[in-house]
Amino acid sequence: MSDIPESHPRYLSLKTRENLVAAAHAGVVSYEGLTSHGRGEAFDYLFGEKTSASALAAEKLAAAVLLAAKHPVLSINGNTASLAAAEIADLQKASGAQVEVNLFHRTEERLVKVNAVLEEAGCVVNRGAVERCVPLPHDRGLCCPDGIGSADVVLVPLEDGDRCEALVKMGKIVITVDLNPIDRTSKMATLPIVDEVRRALPNIAAECRRLKAEGVTPVMPEIDSRAILQAAINDIKEFLDNALD
Repeated sequence: MSDIPESHPRYLSLKTRENLVAAAHAGVVSYEGLTSHGRGEAFDYLFGEKTSASALAAEKLAAAVLLAAKHPVLSINGNTASLAAAEIADLQKASGAQVEVNLFHRTEERLVKVNAVLEEAGCVVNRGAVERCVPLPHDRGLCCPDGIGSADVVLVPLEDGDRCEALVKMGKIVITVDLNPIDRTSKMATLPIVDEVRRALPNIAAECRRLKAEGVTPVMPEIDSRAILQAAINDIKEFLDNALD
């Protein structure tokens, strides 16, 4: 790791990049996943690298959806595990959701490594046998029948658009976390959250705890995904209008 001073204006970004590179060398993150992270970080600039009011509203809605679900599952890939393992563990505790690893570049060795990262952070991971429960011709279609396969709500941070679409077609409520509001993932999701995953997951967990503490009866809320995405696009426009001020 480079000796990056904490006073550097891009300290967190640079450390994150180095951590992901290390995770790629360790076999947790695929090298293709590094490109995905860079694309997401570029979009984060367009929000001022902060959670917008519209994103926070979507995150609070996601908490209500998770608590109202009969069988919620957090579907985690290598990038998400490397970036936010502790946040995933906290959300699992707050929401009661299962955690299951799902990988596009899937090998048994990599699966073991990603599971280990999550478990070391405190997650209870479903390590059951998998079947092609999702009708896709690649390894993203493999999942646990008693996990993602039978889930009514699936939260899929940093998701592939084709699997998001397939899960929705199966009748599942799909919550995504993606910084690109015009990506197919965001447009296909039941509930798109346009925010950085390390900001989004703690916000969802905090709202889960608040709702539980207040004794709110979980009821599946109405969701207007188009309005959520339009609000995110408006946030980008507003930020760009003031970018040179």
